[in-house]
Amino acid sequence: MHEILLVEDSGSIAALYQTYLKDEPVSVSHVTRVDEALAYLQRRIPALILLDLNLPDQHGGSILREVHDHGWTVPIVVITGNGSVESAVEAMRLGAYDFLIKPTEKERLLTTVRNAIHFFTLNSQLKEFRKQKHKEGICGFIGASPIMQGVYHTLEQAASSTASVFVVGESGTGKELAAQALHSLSEREQQPFIAVNCAAIPKDLFESELFGHSKGAFTGASKDRLGAVRSANKGTLFLDEICEMPLDLQTKLLRFLQTGIVTPVGTDKGTQVDVRIVCATNRDPWVEVDEGNFREDLYYRLHVIPVMLPPLRQRGDDILLLARRFLKQFGREEGKSFAGFSAEAERMLKQYPWPGNVRQLQNVIRQICVMHPGGKIAKEQVPRLPSRTRAAVNSETTQPAQPTLTAMDTTPAPAPVEIPEPNEPIASLDPPSQGLNGSLAQMERNWIEQAIEQCDGNITKAAGLLDVSPSTIYRKLQSWQ
Repeated sequence: MHEILLVEDSGSIAALYQTYLKDEPVSVSHVTRVDEALAYLQRRIPALILLDLNLPDQHGGSILREVHDHGWTVPIVVITGNGSVESAVEAMRLGAYDFLIKPTEKERLLTTVRNAIHFFTLNSQLKEFRKQKHKEGICGFIGASPIMQGVYHTLEQAASSTASVFVVGESGTGKELAAQALHSLSEREQQPFIAVNCAAIPKDLFESELFGHSKGAFTGASKDRLGAVRSANKGTLFLDEICEMPLDLQTKLLRFLQTGIVTPVGTDKGTQVDVRIVCATNRDPWVEVDEGNFREDLYYRLHVIPVMLPPLRQRGDDILLLARRFLKQFGREEGKSFAGFSAEAERMLKQYPWPGNVRQLQNVIRQICVMHPGGKIAKEQVPRLPSRTRAAVNSETTQPAQPTLTAMDTTPAPAPVEIPEPNEPIASLDPPSQGLNGSLAQMERNWIEQAIEQCDGNITKAAGLLDVSPSTIYRKLQSWQ
């Protein structure tokens, strides 16, 4: 038995619809106002909403917006006497499943209701399947977005191998966390995990730090030192910021990778070592090779299994998932109780490009937990964040421009990676070249296909033009296939 919420202010029309549906395996709950419908949805989510747009307290479109804002996966069939194309397009833009015009014939209503409930059933099954298949994180990673599912799959597949892994990602995306995940998921889990930050070691101490030295090898060498490579024997050696390694050390590292033998500074005696190499950089390694800063043969030796960590701005709802986790974690550490974020605050968090990625988000949420007593976080309580140029957001620079502090922009966010310059014109969507002929479903498809074509295949930009979520477009594309 499926539950249907009928939102209709006319008692006679509501009774007629209930008569049409009396032989269907459904139960109908009838309300006449928007506030009654919203109160109902706070208690439970039905399998279908039949919605009249002209209601006594306010326009029925507010229900569409509320369902969209909460992410509720309930199909809504709009039934109204205003049968204009504009109303149909507006309803579909807000997420309506279908659009019927009064007076609605019995068979037309029944067909639409059956199709919508079938959609709801399949969507629920798919959602449950995704819950079982998709992970919200592994080994410290937090994120359920499709792009992170690919990262988890790569880490799980690569963990059992001894092949070198090359992790590339912007600062703050979790490159060391990826290395630790590879170690934890492998058979080397009980063995040492040694991390070396190649950017933090003075050049004259680099060889000693990496390969060790014997007592008396140089001034100050008062005792033998194992070095990072030998300390990681049987385990995992993580070389962070590998492109910062001096060229002469790159030659010795390449020799070690070829032979597996370490020769400490001050001795000619080599030692066989078994380590899994994981390296990382926030630069483009090919650019470093082209500029002569990184050996090409070493790149090929290390770049066996690539792992690309996406910037936070490309991870969609993972931003909110991370923010809520951090709010709970830091609130507990501060001895405070937080009830999450308001819808406006969540919208602001999602729209900000997060040039510092997860690390920046983590620090912002910690600041919120320190500075506020608890409860629900409103948009006014979200700190002012640095505004960044397109270049600064798309790649970390060695000498970034001094940021200026501005309030978060509450206008719709641009595409995740390509942030338009201030003078760049905002694209608009022309009417479909096919015109407004045909069924509503065909019109909707024409709009979506033209938006995708106008945006050169960029789904996120197309969604921005249509003012819908990218997931809506992906779902439509799947259904057409």
